[in-house]
Amino acid sequence: MTKLLALALFFFFTTIITAQNEVEKELMTIVNSDEAKNYLTSNSNKDTKIIVFNEEKHKTALAEELFKASKSVIKTVKNEHEKIYYKVIEKTQTPYYRVRYIYLDGNKLSVKNINSLREKIIKKHENGAPFDFLAQQYSMDENANKGGDSGWFKVGDNLFDFEKIITLGNRQVEDIYIVDSSKTKAYYIILQSYEPKNISEIKVLKIVEAIN
Repeated sequence: MTKLLALALFFFFTTIITAQNEVEKELMTIVNSDEAKNYLTSNSNKDTKIIVFNEEKHKTALAEELFKASKSVIKTVKNEHEKIYYKVIEKTQTPYYRVRYIYLDGNKLSVKNINSLREKIIKKHENGAPFDFLAQQYSMDENANKGGDSGWFKVGDNLFDFEKIITLGNRQVEDIYIVDSSKTKAYYIILQSYEPKNISEIKVLKIVEAIN
């Protein structure tokens, strides 16, 4: 009886190890985003996905390890119920942009009043009023609570009406200028608060394997 139990346990653990090794073998063959997408298409596990880590936004110990890892390294994290595999499949550096802005709503104010108000705000800034203070006072969106800080954004994020002008412009830090979007009735005062910055990003294939 004891021998049969030992033999059963041997085959049980051998099956687990073999399954885990198969996952690692599959991961070793995946070297780019297209192959990772093909893997996702053939894998029905909802927890298997491609995730993007941004060096500015993701500061966890796991993210730091993955940024340092080469594309051949497979990082594994194991807990009581599952084993999670991470493999970096793409590393890029992407230009990001960041400004402060004051938004004025053309649905609530006339263009004449908006232009008058913008002149007043810019004059206050030229006389020493901090832009973040003015944004908190005058900006008509929720970002006023952040002093009008846009955070880092890249081409294609489509977070702001002024994205294209910012990313194609040749502005200097501390430049202040206006942007109008008559289509959305959005009117802005923009402060160039940061220089464009290349930020590292990695695409990571994440595979979750249940432990029975």
